[in-house]
Amino acid sequence: MSMEATVGEELIKENLEQFLIVLSVSLGVATLSQISDFFRQIPYTLLLVIVGLGLAFVDIRLVNLSPELILEIFLPPLLFEAAWNIRWRNLKKNLVPVTLLAIVGVVISVVGIGFSLNYFTGLPLPIALLVGASLAATDPVAVIALFRELGVGERLTVLTEGESLFNDGAAVVAFSILVGIPLGVQEFSITNSLVQFVAVSGIGIGIGSLIGFGISYLTQRFDLPLVEQSLTLLSAYGAYLLTEELGGSGVIGVVTAGIILGNFGSRIGMNARTRLSVSEFWEFIAFFVNSIIFLLIGDQINISSLADNWKLILVAIIGLVAIRAISIYGLGTLSNLITKQDITWQEETVLWWGGLRGSVSIALALSVPVMLDGRQDIIETVFGVVLFTLLVQGLTMQTVIEKLGLVGDRAQRQTYRELLARRNALERVLQHISSVELSPSIDEDFKQHQQGLVQGKLDEVNQEIATLQKSYPQLQSLEQEQLQEQLLDIEAETYADLIRSGKLNKNLSPLLQDVLSKQE
Repeated sequence: MSMEATVGEELIKENLEQFLIVLSVSLGVATLSQISDFFRQIPYTLLLVIVGLGLAFVDIRLVNLSPELILEIFLPPLLFEAAWNIRWRNLKKNLVPVTLLAIVGVVISVVGIGFSLNYFTGLPLPIALLVGASLAATDPVAVIALFRELGVGERLTVLTEGESLFNDGAAVVAFSILVGIPLGVQEFSITNSLVQFVAVSGIGIGIGSLIGFGISYLTQRFDLPLVEQSLTLLSAYGAYLLTEELGGSGVIGVVTAGIILGNFGSRIGMNARTRLSVSEFWEFIAFFVNSIIFLLIGDQINISSLADNWKLILVAIIGLVAIRAISIYGLGTLSNLITKQDITWQEETVLWWGGLRGSVSIALALSVPVMLDGRQDIIETVFGVVLFTLLVQGLTMQTVIEKLGLVGDRAQRQTYRELLARRNALERVLQHISSVELSPSIDEDFKQHQQGLVQGKLDEVNQEIATLQKSYPQLQSLEQEQLQEQLLDIEAETYADLIRSGKLNKNLSPLLQDVLSKQE
């Protein structure tokens, strides 16, 4: 018994040391990327890969996980964080192009990349298709950050995030179907694959909806931020594991639960303070998990093996770029024929060149069973392609956006939002000062002096707001948007308060959201 306890203590100590190393390295890279102008131009994820390669050279191994655990540990938080933050109202407007890019685009990528590798390099088709499935998932982390910095339009951001969110699910389902073929446990059939895809997707949507709505109604019963935060973490991993156990797609289950909790549950069951704390919590989780994945791939790759597989990597890169172009421009044209909202050729070009690959592709490649003969070829090919997209496409994205004239006013919009928030806060401070009763310690002169200081600062803020409104008249619509958000919050929080107090025994469907949507 004492021997087992000693081994357990040593294992815990080793895991803690690995955790601290990963956290320290991640924070160091994040700090470096912010304080240095040179490193700020390099995507954060690429810096992590480079650091991971450096650690591998000095024989420091950060994380040792079995392939089976990689998807279960890394994918749920990454997918949930993205689903939590995407706004359904914006996504619904672009559902046709997002669906085409996320589902049809994945099929085109898997088939195109797979057959290209098989034809030009002689890689066995089952292995080549697994490479295609791994590379079908896009990772827009670096691109979205650049969009926000340059003020790129909201629609392009929604298309990029929406495609990534849903093609993750489609890519993982395709990967899970294809991985059984080279192992000899499954035969490929288009009909069977389609039926299996629909079945596992349907189970994922069903389980994700049950968990999402269940947690949403549960959080209406109490106001405990830490408990509600923990419930979102439970729902992310719970949706994945339960759906997988029932034969469905855990990825689709997590995405469904995340969208419901982020758009429905956060309104009916959480106040503004709780929503903010939950969002910050998931922002950190996504940052840390991304850090581990990109450090992990750099940590585990053998550089000499990459050089030996240069032909595979080169063909995969050329195939990826060419097939991505066919997919984006072809499906973009089809979407324009179906919907009234056209995707411009400039936006299609950004979607094409901005189709970076990252954490999900890496996690899929690393999850290939060790017994598979072509596992190392898959990992090294995927790593090489991911490195190319981050280094070449990621570093040239800003130039592409600027040349296409898509730089917008989002930076000014963010500044304007902050000024509106400051004005609101200062007005509340003035109201509080006015309600303060005089006492021996607080006389009229002191009270008026404080009011004057606050009023002076408020006048400065109002002047800055007026200057921005004059320079960018379109910013004035932000106040209307904020008012609509406040109206929706008030309605949802009122129902939640009535349920908590026992005056209402079920949640009422929101009225204002439909009214405001019709008005738009």
